[in-house]
Amino acid sequence: MKHQFTHQPAWVVTTKRLFVLLLSTTLLVTGCKKDEEVEPEPSNTLTAVAGPDQNVQVGQTVKLDGSASTDAEGKTFTYQWAITKKPAKSTVALTGATTPKPTFVPDEVGDYEVELTVSNANGKSSDKVQITAAVAEPLAITQSITVKTTLVDRIANPELPDYIVTKGIAVTHELTIEPGVVIAFERDARLDINSDGGLVIAKGTPEKKIRFIGVQKTKGFWAGIMIYSGSNANAFENVEVLHTGSRALISNTKAGMALFGGGKAQIALKYSLFSENEGYGLLVQEGAILREWEKNTFTKNGEAGIILDPVNVVKLDAASVFTGENGRNVVEVKGYYLREVDEAVWGGFKDKTPYRLLGDFAVEGGWVLSPGVTVEVARDAAIMINSKGYLIAKGTATDKVIFTGASKSTAFWKGMILYSNNSRNAIENAEINNGGSLVIVSGKKANLALYGNSATVAIKNTKFSGSGGYGIYAGYGSSLNADVTTVNTFEANALDSVYREK
Repeated sequence: MKHQFTHQPAWVVTTKRLFVLLLSTTLLVTGCKKDEEVEPEPSNTLTAVAGPDQNVQVGQTVKLDGSASTDAEGKTFTYQWAITKKPAKSTVALTGATTPKPTFVPDEVGDYEVELTVSNANGKSSDKVQITAAVAEPLAITQSITVKTTLVDRIANPELPDYIVTKGIAVTHELTIEPGVVIAFERDARLDINSDGGLVIAKGTPEKKIRFIGVQKTKGFWAGIMIYSGSNANAFENVEVLHTGSRALISNTKAGMALFGGGKAQIALKYSLFSENEGYGLLVQEGAILREWEKNTFTKNGEAGIILDPVNVVKLDAASVFTGENGRNVVEVKGYYLREVDEAVWGGFKDKTPYRLLGDFAVEGGWVLSPGVTVEVARDAAIMINSKGYLIAKGTATDKVIFTGASKSTAFWKGMILYSNNSRNAIENAEINNGGSLVIVSGKKANLALYGNSATVAIKNTKFSGSGGYGIYAGYGSSLNADVTTVNTFEANALDSVYREK
């Protein structure tokens, strides 16, 4: 059988070859498209929004806000902020750099550039915001305040003054000082709140205190604040008074602030600091009024933190602080009389500050000393419980009431004498030390003396020591509890423990 071969023209062979090549190419391309549909490239759906540019003051907290950033697919994403530009000397850093709303505080004049980057599995996006920081200039106060005036917080940095007082000024109208205000005083300048219409309302907050400072931040640079006004609106809250005492405010005495007694000046004083003053932190004359008082602090003053009259002592609270590098870490009490009142209770302080009587002290009403109270008495001075007065000094076994000298040396102060026949007179869980420096009555020296018809006191669990004479002297007609010698302790007194005159 013969095979027959049919000859095909060349153009037919060429056409078939081209068809096969085209088919192979088509299959290859189709296969590639199929692979792309299985693993598509991610599409970035994020948009970062760093917020508008801002103009601020040096020291002002900058609040950034990237919360307008979005993902078109509604997916969650992360935040990352970074400071990409800042003044050469700046050392600032962001707080909350991975949150939508971080903050920072510019510390130098100039431009700050901050970049926000948001990212997730879809990709990432960035945006920048510019912050320009400048310094505002303080305003000068050169004239007395004779119209209703409000001082506002102009400069964010609490270390920089909003106002500078160039000389002594008087306030004869209502002055309101808003939270955060800093007032700096030139050398020897002082602020007088006068009685002829003047009043001051200075109420800061714990975060934005009102500060009265010296232009130079040194002790004794400016004079201080003098309150003559008796307005019941006068108030200082969350206030700092620093760097005073360049010259005396009143009675040849330097102080951060003084209240004039003759005009019955008054103030409500709360949560305030008196520090780095050349004299006292606060001076309160007899006749002035501490209308309200709470949690005030006195540190690093040249004299004691406070000096005040006997009547205002009852306003002091246990939480106030009078110790901390003062010239004398005591509450100084100046005034001869605790005048006739229903009952004056002197409380103790958490920091154990003692009261110090600067001279003879006469009690004309009820005087109650709480557990833990220490009363120090000046050299050769005496305490007198007069016929209209009475004394209740009751401590506890662990918190005694103590009467002693300003110096802890033997026979330093004169002692205490009771003329009172009040049945409430009582001394328990106490100490009476270092009296008897001078004769207190009838030629006798003693830590404690009773004198006058029917003078009486009950004494228990009390220690008498360091007297220049007797522990107790009881004059004719006075009376003590019968067991006074056995229920009390006597130590290192120059003469007998108890002398009863018959």
